[in-house]
Amino acid sequence: QVQLEESGGGLVQAGGSLRLSCTTSRGTFSNYVVGWFRQAPGTEREFVAALAWSGDQIFYGDFVKGRFVISRDNAKETVYLQMNSLKSEDTAVYYCAARASRNRVAMSRELYGDWGQGTQVTVSS
Repeated sequence: QVQLEESGGGLVQAGGSLRLSCTTSRGTFSNYVVGWFRQAPGTEREFVAALAWSGDQIFYGDFVKGRFVISRDNAKETVYLQMNSLKSEDTAVYYCAARASRNRVAMSRELYGDWGQGTQVTVSS
């Protein structure tokens, strides 16, 4: 089990960029898939992106369309979500999640067992 902590959210104007970070304060990512989900008020939690910590597999949600990039820093045990060309519809709470699988990246939130508290991203138009 890992304990996840997100950071990097905030208020940004449309067209701007933010970088979110996800670290683990307990445990290691070495046998996990780590992903990002988001949830806007009144909507279901939506898959954004995920990667396999020990492999090359990366998935993105359909809406990303090249605007977001997920990456990792092995030495810092951190997963990043670089978000560019932000739109007002990207406004949501962004959650880091981990799935206890070495290389099976998944898009379904039910397959992720560990979650962070979330970080708010607000994009003003």
